[in-house]
Amino acid sequence: MQKRIAVVLVSLAALLAASPTARTQSADPWTWKVNLARSTYSPGPMPTVAGTVKMEPVAGGFKTTIDATNAQGQPTHTETVGKFDSKDYPVTGAQTPNTTAAYKRVNGRTFVVMGEVDGKPTVTTRVAVSADGKSLTATQTGKNDRGENVNNVIVAEKQ
Repeated sequence: MQKRIAVVLVSLAALLAASPTARTQSADPWTWKVNLARSTYSPGPMPTVAGTVKMEPVAGGFKTTIDATNAQGQPTHTETVGKFDSKDYPVTGAQTPNTTAAYKRVNGRTFVVMGEVDGKPTVTTRVAVSADGKSLTATQTGKNDRGENVNNVIVAEKQ
């Protein structure tokens, strides 16, 4: 569950950093919050506390700081620095060692994140920012660390 949340939030952050809406904002960090009422998680369980993603541009890429709560109710904190070059970037603070994310831009409002653990594919996330820049949708497919099929639709709103 923690790995899934981390990959989703990292994905959301990356899209925002690359979107036209985000580029028009200042270099100050901006925040998105998961809307649990509009999101679906299969398999569950759904998180009980909505996670937040703080994003900021860095030279040639983006940095994300993610604060969430795992399935056991414990707070989590992860950070990732990446670029849209399909290379693997470490997810610092992930509960599962050797968790990475690779980012590929589709267009100005959409990108794909390929998650891996120990070099093995896990969940692929397609993230799209709405035309008005006020929300985004992350659609996840693949297998979690227990080998279960993942089919999540996660909606986040700009704070």
